[in-house]
Amino acid sequence: MDKILAAAQTIATARRNRTPLASLPAELAPGDEAEGYRIQRAVHDLLLPQTGALVGYKIGCTSAVMQQYLDIPHPCAGGVFDKGVHESGARLRFGDYVRVGVECEIAVRLARNLSPSEEPFTAEWVMEAIEAYFPAIEIVDDRYVKWETMGAPTLVADDFFAAGCVLGKPVPRTKAPDLLKVAGRALINGEEVGRGAGADVLDHPHNALAWLANHLAEEGKGLHAGQIVLTGSLVKTVWLKAGDSVKMELDGLGTVAVNFRN
Repeated sequence: MDKILAAAQTIATARRNRTPLASLPAELAPGDEAEGYRIQRAVHDLLLPQTGALVGYKIGCTSAVMQQYLDIPHPCAGGVFDKGVHESGARLRFGDYVRVGVECEIAVRLARNLSPSEEPFTAEWVMEAIEAYFPAIEIVDDRYVKWETMGAPTLVADDFFAAGCVLGKPVPRTKAPDLLKVAGRALINGEEVGRGAGADVLDHPHNALAWLANHLAEEGKGLHAGQIVLTGSLVKTVWLKAGDSVKMELDGLGTVAVNFRN
């Protein structure tokens, strides 16, 4: 069997069964991040019946706090799928995840395609393709026995912790505040557990979006009108307990909330 497919099947099976992954067998583990992304695309194909269509992407490791936490000095991307996108106020099952966490993010929805033929992309270029911003909660899942030992290529292969998102109300780009000055606060059961700013995300969330567009262009892929992109966390990941209520406040963009019931 093809190595890429065999690795993808191992990851997809663990995700379907919510079984923590200890590691990939040495003969299947991706040798670098480029191979990790090839496995990731195969995982997407295998999980489509469970996840629904690919509707966008998440970008991880875009802030210093997350790069230090994960010990990975550059951004990494994963998929966002139809069945994993929820509206603010959703009540989700804690038991549907291996070890669920949340992150405070600025999400964007694209008004037009970003074709690979248009690269290299800049922050100014991709800004004009944005239709709206959202206050967002990225849902992440620690699907591993010990994620610290997995290595970036394998984390990439498994969508870099991605497990969905919760979106607040959209704010049209033309009415949005200066993202550099957007302060974000993460509250769990009403208690603040982290804060950050839009400027923490690669110096501007548009830089993160440009990184993603260029990364996909290298693979001959583009971004499409209507897709959602989570640009990266303003705060360190917060791991949850059953019953926790989560609220993220982003100045000028609004609030977004979710509850993880038993």
